Amino acid sequence: MANEEIISPGDARFTSSRRGGFGARRPQGPVIDQEGREIPLNSPLEGFGRFHFDFAHSGANPFGDLTRDQRMARFEMLAKLLDVAFILPGTKIRYGVDGIIRLIPVVGDIVATAFSLWLVREARALGAPWHVTARMLGNVAVDGVVGMVPLAGDAFDVLFRANMRNVRLLRRWLDKQPR
Repeated sequence: MANEEIISPGDARFTSSRRGGFGARRPQGPVIDQEGREIPLNSPLEGFGRFHFDFAHSGANPFGDLTRDQRMARFEMLAKLLDVAFILPGTKIRYGVDGIIRLIPVVGDIVATAFSLWLVREARALGAPWHVTARMLGNVAVDGVVGMVPLAGDAFDVLFRANMRNVRLLRRWLDKQPR
């Protein structure tokens, strides 16, 4: 390719080929939205000013406005998934995703502890007082520190079930609260 064939930003051929920059070309036919309705060309669609995604107040957001019972149900479901979701075949020993993740040295322990800390944060969002969250943090700390020990820590994690203990602590506190 010869140098004369290369178009550069300062070249007149470059600006005429772009037709005024991004978004300057007008559509040739009608603009149709997802429901099949025609959008007029002089609408606030230009510049995407009309489009706004508000997931905080929709059913698509799992972290949006939830009732106390919905938050507690999610808290219990995540704790069960982390601690007692599966049964070891041929035994009655239950383990969860937390026990599987902790099999990965160091990184798995950090990730599993982060999940447990997120559940403590959720308990705080439910209104748990400092003494309940302190006990929950103690459970997570014991689980995290002892879980760092190879093999013995993994067995301890399966038997200690810090997240299920935290669910019981939170449930006991919530049951004492007036509705």
